[in-house]
Amino acid sequence: MKRWQAVLAALLAVLSPAAVWAERSGVGDVEVEVIGHGGRSLPEYPLRREDRPGIYKAYLEAKRGQNYSIRIRNRSNQRVGVVVAVDGRNIISGARSELRSDERMYVLGPYQQETYEGWRTGKNRVNRFYFTDAGDSYSGAWGDYSAMGVIAVAAFRENAPYEPWGQGGSGYNNQRGLRPPTEAAPSAEASRKSEPGTGYGESEWSPSKRVEFDPERRPFVQFFLKYAWRETLCRQGVIDCDGGVRPPRHRLWDEENDRFAPPPPRPERYDGEDWR
Repeated sequence: MKRWQAVLAALLAVLSPAAVWAERSGVGDVEVEVIGHGGRSLPEYPLRREDRPGIYKAYLEAKRGQNYSIRIRNRSNQRVGVVVAVDGRNIISGARSELRSDERMYVLGPYQQETYEGWRTGKNRVNRFYFTDAGDSYSGAWGDYSAMGVIAVAAFRENAPYEPWGQGGSGYNNQRGLRPPTEAAPSAEASRKSEPGTGYGESEWSPSKRVEFDPERRPFVQFFLKYAWRETLCRQGVIDCDGGVRPPRHRLWDEENDRFAPPPPRPERYDGEDWR
């Protein structure tokens, strides 16, 4: 039986075709980049090699307090669904993400480009992404440090033919089996609070709509962008702090209701129960 998924499509402004895309952040039919202050893409320091095809990994430098957004471009002539997770949490539902096809996702039309600026908190609102200490992050508020400091994108092709794509932006699916935010064991919490994470910033207008999309079971490409403070990148040899850039060493990063991302729990009241 054909499995159709309800999807939210964000009606975002179309960016200028003159926007510059870094070739290093493109794999196949999809390009991903992180946009910082002034609309400029953040420099990436990619790993030299990856044993598995269809996977791109790179480091980014995070700056405390800086707002950022995630820009994704579909270079193919077919629709593509993208599951986006920040610090291990799906940016639409707020649930812990495993980058699966049954999670909520955005849908990009053929040759479409969209920019995602925050946690989706309703049909027409998002709360901005910004770099902060992990202890002040959205994931940290749920006690989840399992994938802190990683921006992950998994792109899925569509199973069934579709009607010609009309106006509309990227979308999320409404999936079965997706758990609401739950929380990781706090064993490593204390040692990780000074690492960078992504906060739950100011609310902004971001209208959306639903579309139908039936993704293939497995993603055809995945992106893992590990952001860290400059001092960490210098210490690890990712950046030569005397001015140059050295190839980073190969490291593995763990891949890990019409619900939207809920506000983070208040520390004094949070009891570990699921949000509703």
